[in-house]
Amino acid sequence: MIRPEAAMTSPAPTTTPAQPPVGRKIAILLVVGTAVGLFFYFDLGQFLSLEALKQHRDQLLAFTEANYAAAVGLFILAYIVVTGLSLPGAVILTLAGGFLFGSVLGTLFVNVGATTGATLAFLAARYLLRDWVERKFGKWLEPVQQGFAENAFNYLMTLRLIPLFPFFVINLVSGLTRMSVGTYVAATALGIIPGSFVYAYAGRQLGTINSLKEIASPNVIGAFVLLGLLALVPTVYKRVRGAQ
Repeated sequence: MIRPEAAMTSPAPTTTPAQPPVGRKIAILLVVGTAVGLFFYFDLGQFLSLEALKQHRDQLLAFTEANYAAAVGLFILAYIVVTGLSLPGAVILTLAGGFLFGSVLGTLFVNVGATTGATLAFLAARYLLRDWVERKFGKWLEPVQQGFAENAFNYLMTLRLIPLFPFFVINLVSGLTRMSVGTYVAATALGIIPGSFVYAYAGRQLGTINSLKEIASPNVIGAFVLLGLLALVPTVYKRVRGAQ
């Protein structure tokens, strides 16, 4: 288990990480590109919609009750794929997790899948997609670098808590920073718990939900923002003390 104190002070790489052999890099990129292309070509996103989830909820529940272990494994694997490849549908999967496994276990399984997938995206950006991420999201890099330099753990946890920042962008841009993998995993795992629980809990009332906007109400978003600001308190305190 990684302690936050250790994660915040863990040494970060000071040079560009060693890149994998060109042949291996090309092979991995081909696999990833093919997977993403197939997802959109066959319009698999249609199965990760609120309407599809509500339509097939009885079949999903029956399968889960008859094959619980397999259902858990498939759910976590699906979440890893969606998050790792930055595909749409994570919110729907979180609702499904709450519906199928309950709010607590659903949050746990979501956390495992989301953290693993986010870490794979982080590593892909660092070792495989560095140039592309810099071109695509370069405007995000400088402010993120500054925040991580002050307190990487708290800053990343704040970004995870506040749902105003795209999850996949944080995954990719973080890979270009000097943050250690341990810090990234710990802050991500802790930071996504509140949001995951809200959607998993909502999944238990799946039949009453007509729109995702009903879940992400202004009050809920405001609570996340407040949590994110609280996570920044140590950083602000350190800066104020340093200015005195």
